[in-house]
Amino acid sequence: MEFFPPGLLPDQTGILLHETGYLKHNDWWNFPNTLSPFWRFYYNFRPGHKVVFPEAEHELRPEFFMLIPDRQLFHSAGRNPVPHLWMTFQVAHRLDARHTAPILLSPSPLELDLIRQLTVHFTGVGEGNRDSILHLSLALLHLIMIRQELHWQMEKTSPAINRAARQVESEYANPLLIQDLARCAGLSVRRFSEAFKNQQGLTPGQFITMVRVRESARMLTHTEDSIEQIAEKNGFPNRHYFSRVFKRLTRDSPAHFRQKHSSQPEPLNQPQV
Repeated sequence: MEFFPPGLLPDQTGILLHETGYLKHNDWWNFPNTLSPFWRFYYNFRPGHKVVFPEAEHELRPEFFMLIPDRQLFHSAGRNPVPHLWMTFQVAHRLDARHTAPILLSPSPLELDLIRQLTVHFTGVGEGNRDSILHLSLALLHLIMIRQELHWQMEKTSPAINRAARQVESEYANPLLIQDLARCAGLSVRRFSEAFKNQQGLTPGQFITMVRVRESARMLTHTEDSIEQIAEKNGFPNRHYFSRVFKRLTRDSPAHFRQKHSSQPEPLNQPQV
């Protein structure tokens, strides 16, 4: 079941979920030369599949779950019909260099309970209780990301840039000018723009757009608001401009994104874009 497409920003929780899937009898898991641009979570309820890295191969077993950070090359192999749960997602921070892929962790009782609940809510391939799957997936990922076994890079961040980024996150629906954000950070526009891109990896304007598109994607999948209403509530001047920007970042029009990712219908008498 797909949720939010790659290319968007994680929200303030630091996690963006792309996909959660479950197959009760996954009897074909042969995918050579996978180079993933996002993180992966794997859990098998029985042995029968393995993941192969250049240094070693690892069998997926119920005693542990596997995390594979982004940008890792690996192969997956398996033909035995075993129950298989997976998630693909992004995290906002980078792992400490001491970690090597894959990361194998024994699930806690609470994590195992969430894993079992996730499987119950799938009723078919891509079918099931979407909201429950989304919230259970995020709950599981948040539990995992705060485990003591995981060590994250201690990035030096500027409090001034953090203030500006928080202002964008809280006021993205309102008109936002770079001059106002620079004033919030106590910097000149030029210094602010340079410092913001160095820290966030995006220009201030790109960051604002990404936040607005991310929040629009949430509303498309979780509300019955029309596309015009969603554009207005997220700081876009009109539906047509919103649709162009949204499609450029997600490769989907808002209407098609809603159709693919949500059971919420586009209200009647609304033109499709």
